Amino acid sequence: MSEAAASHAAASISAAVGRDGTARIIAATGASQLEFLAALTAKPQISWSNVEMFHLDEYVGIPADHPASFRRYLREHLIEKTSMKAVHLLDVDRDPLEAARQTGEALLASPVDVAFVGIGENGHLAFNDPPADFDTTDPYIVVTLDEACRRQQVGEGWFAGLDDVPRTAVSMSIQQILKAREILVIVPDERKAAAVQATLEQDVTPGVPASILRAHRNVTVYLDEAAASRLGAAARTRYAG
Repeated sequence: MSEAAASHAAASISAAVGRDGTARIIAATGASQLEFLAALTAKPQISWSNVEMFHLDEYVGIPADHPASFRRYLREHLIEKTSMKAVHLLDVDRDPLEAARQTGEALLASPVDVAFVGIGENGHLAFNDPPADFDTTDPYIVVTLDEACRRQQVGEGWFAGLDDVPRTAVSMSIQQILKAREILVIVPDERKAAAVQATLEQDVTPGVPASILRAHRNVTVYLDEAAASRLGAAARTRYAG
């Protein structure tokens, strides 16, 4: 799954560079993206010096060198393995609202070519937990993390206990994610199966934030067999790879 998604991503990035001279991407983080990013950064055909990357979300209240910091994650798993033209990280340490404003201003300067995203166990998209705000047009927003989201972070080993997980974060908004020309959704693991089923087979609703992806005209969903295990037969044929 990760290899297939990385090959698709590399082709999309290269096409954007060939068309416009540069590619603007959004990169997700978390345990679900590790194999994908490893496969992506190994692709020799990507002209990383023509790629500009934007941060999807970040916790408020932990430093940039914390093991769970998404800034650290992106540096270790993407930035330091490439030679990207520019990176735009959410520097939330001093002022989360100002970080959201500054990074959002840079993001709005030109269209995003491709966004790489995952789906949370509670159906979240970025850190837009249910019920998500489907209406705000702000590029980044400060959000409150629900308990299910915070428990997922403990379960993945990023934090020792629930009390250690921040309660707020800066997240790219739903509407901003949907502005990307193309979205690749990478979702491994059985623990995501219920969220995948709700996203792809139930109603589009703020209660299942990732369901809004079905409103976008250019989305590809990459699932492994475990993540696809709760889908009906028709959906499994369509989505599972």
